[in-house]
Amino acid sequence: MLRSVSLFVCLSASTALPLSVLAQQQVAPASAPSNTSSPQLQEAEALLAQSNWKAASDKLNAYLSANPSDTRALFDAGYAADAQNHADDAAAFYRRAIAADNSMLEAHLSLGLLLARQNKLDEARTELQAATQLNAGENGPSLRARAWRALAQVDRESDPAAASNDLIEALKLTPETPEDTLLAAELASSAGEWDAAEKAYRTLLAKDPKSTAVAAGLAHILIVKKNYPEAETVLRSALASTPNDPALTAQLALVLAAQDKGEALPVLEKLHTDHPADASITRMLAEIRAEAGDAAASDQLYVALLAASPHDPELLIGHGQNLIRLMHFADAYQVFKQATDAAPANPDAWSGLAFAASKTNRPSEAIHALTVRSQFLPESASTYFLWATSYDALHDRASAAAYYHHFLDAAQGKFPDQEWQARQRLIALNKK
Repeated sequence: MLRSVSLFVCLSASTALPLSVLAQQQVAPASAPSNTSSPQLQEAEALLAQSNWKAASDKLNAYLSANPSDTRALFDAGYAADAQNHADDAAAFYRRAIAADNSMLEAHLSLGLLLARQNKLDEARTELQAATQLNAGENGPSLRARAWRALAQVDRESDPAAASNDLIEALKLTPETPEDTLLAAELASSAGEWDAAEKAYRTLLAKDPKSTAVAAGLAHILIVKKNYPEAETVLRSALASTPNDPALTAQLALVLAAQDKGEALPVLEKLHTDHPADASITRMLAEIRAEAGDAAASDQLYVALLAASPHDPELLIGHGQNLIRLMHFADAYQVFKQATDAAPANPDAWSGLAFAASKTNRPSEAIHALTVRSQFLPESASTYFLWATSYDALHDRASAAAYYHHFLDAAQGKFPDQEWQARQRLIALNKK
């Protein structure tokens, strides 16, 4: 089975409405011209209604040259620039509109969405928070709800709890949408509230059985819960309609590997062929090749990945484990030294170093590595054997004998060769 299901996190894109999409949903200007606005401004807004952005911009620029503080015209000019992807110009017009009338909800909201699209999340948060506190007449509740939803998207990565509160505020103003339910499911998942997330995903999947985003989210929860057979069913159903979806395919490979099904390797081989530059897929393939017993082919991938990320502890551990399988113990020792330097709290790195040190006649270092490892993980039959042989090599008869006994108690017939060796060493140690 794969070392960790966390690889899915690297492979799956966010399943809720992406921030970039949300940010592109502009706040439209007033649908009807104001009776008090000038004919020139009315003409410009008629052009906006026709999506004739360039002509509208020209008229608005001419109007603003004579009326530089007209809030409505400034907002309209920002809207037109935004629609033409002139982000800097749009931001400048929105800021001028806010300077002219700080209570204009639409300007704060539009600027916040634009800044979010530019990934300027702190600035976007400020504008969106301001929008949630303002009023815009009969459109106020829906616009404030949009601001709260946008805030939820901005906060989702840095502060899931705040994002949940943002979403709750939006739902106080307007009815829940499928996108809301999906975001709520993802936020519950981020908070480790697996049952709540699963319930939300199942509700969505019942309404939209073809949603790959929902299927991916539900499969992730089922993988976390180790409900691999049902996760496989969900993923195969989703892949029937989108057979080339890389995230879903990667999840399926993970689920197949967790169930020790041989299909996992060909599934990932094809996925890697289709996406050779995707490092996350390459990682998974490297691990599954190793699990399948092909350490040499696995290590080729690890070496390539390490060329780009030489200090990645997980890559170093995978590489080191392959070197041990290939009996390149001296090289493995050096690699595990790097891994423990890069991740001193990773027990897998210390386990590998202990084994490699033992195999390269460094019993004192093996004992040190085992000592550090024991701070993070309980002992096992394998570590008891390493303790015993390391103390034996140092001629510490009492400690060696004690650990040989611990090993035999833990092994229970699962390691016949090592158990025979332990008994022989105990006999020899008792004779000395």
